Amino acid sequence: MKRLYLIITIFLACTFTSCVDIVERYNFKANGTCEVIYDFDMSKAVSILHNLLSDSITATPQFAMTKDTVMNLYSALPDSTQHKMSRDEAKLAQSSNLAINMNLKRDLMKVSIKHQAESPADLEYYLQQMSKLANYGSQSKQKTSMSMFNAQQLIAGQECYSYQVTSSKFCRIIDKDKFNNFLKKTGSAFAAAKSLLIETPYKVVINFAKPVKKIDNKRAMVSADRKQVIIQTNMDELIKNPTLMNLRIDFE
Repeated sequence: MKRLYLIITIFLACTFTSCVDIVERYNFKANGTCEVIYDFDMSKAVSILHNLLSDSITATPQFAMTKDTVMNLYSALPDSTQHKMSRDEAKLAQSSNLAINMNLKRDLMKVSIKHQAESPADLEYYLQQMSKLANYGSQSKQKTSMSMFNAQQLIAGQECYSYQVTSSKFCRIIDKDKFNNFLKKTGSAFAAAKSLLIETPYKVVINFAKPVKKIDNKRAMVSADRKQVIIQTNMDELIKNPTLMNLRIDFE
């Protein structure tokens, strides 16, 4: 499994600068739990790369490899990375799953990270700590000296937000200074995508068990039953105005 993870992450490092569709999902349940999912669809990037590669590369067994699997996020990390993690960080990784659906010949590459939060406090803690797990992935190196994919980039600056989650409120506010520092590290990747006239869509979908009473984001679309909130933008817009994804939602 770990070898599979290394292969996947090398490929993502090559494709991220092209295009990633990012969807951040929250499914709040009536019992107070919440399923949070980060979906990353790199299929468009694979399609672009596929057209640029030579026939000799696309004919290799590595390019023909297909995977459709789900694994524990902790077990997907190399031993050297696991040993660096604190007990709490390891526990957080162990409570998350990594799903990979890949078929390069069919231009398919999707990755998901899923976590089941048992309470509002658990969800708030997870959202504040997720970027640390991403950093562990980005710190690992291969013998080829190529960095593993930067999950922190894929999460699109998750560490830049502060969260407050209760049984009746979901709030997140971006820290502009942290976001500017994030852009210094990742701006070249987004600039490369823009130069190819390719957008990096970013969507947040929140499903509630109870109707939303109040929401302060003018860009948000609320369903007729007021139990779903969707905000959609792209990284180019977010770079120009990082407050686009600020949220304060009060629900019953």
